[in-house]
Amino acid sequence: MFERLTKDARAVIEGAVAHARSGGARTVEAEHVLLAVLDSEGSRASFALSALGLGESRDAVREAVGEARRRAGLTRAEADALAGLGIDVGEVVARVEEAHGVGAMAGDSGSPGWWGGGRLRFGRGAKEVLERALRVALGRGERFVGGEHLLLALTVLPGVAGEVLADFGVTFEGVTRVCPPA
Repeated sequence: MFERLTKDARAVIEGAVAHARSGGARTVEAEHVLLAVLDSEGSRASFALSALGLGESRDAVREAVGEARRRAGLTRAEADALAGLGIDVGEVVARVEEAHGVGAMAGDSGSPGWWGGGRLRFGRGAKEVLERALRVALGRGERFVGGEHLLLALTVLPGVAGEVLADFGVTFEGVTRVCPPA
């Protein structure tokens, strides 16, 4: 799989690992890939995000991802479903953070490198992004996976990254429109 990644896609994956590591995460997840796509400059994915109006909103996207991580990675739809059952996720987060510190539910250790600085594993979400990006590239008749394919994959997979992108108007159709197959 990695031999099919373009230079831009490799930079995104390296950035995702760096985001996970700096946040003290145990695994690289889809949210880390999204943060790395936001950081990429001069790539087709960066062009697509700017063309879709996300240029000035990148910090707001980062904040939305951070808030979702504080909710243990629950999407707003999942939090709303729990609210329908009488569970206030905001209250649960507040109580856990009161007892254990801010970000305790994010699954992060709070201190980068607590696992001994070894190689980070890719979690289910990040693996799904890579697999879907390959399928998207092949479906578009392209042999290599670029940053734009990672972005397209993020838009269609369920979870926080896709929800946040949709909230900011970044959809599969929109990215495909501004970034057609090469």
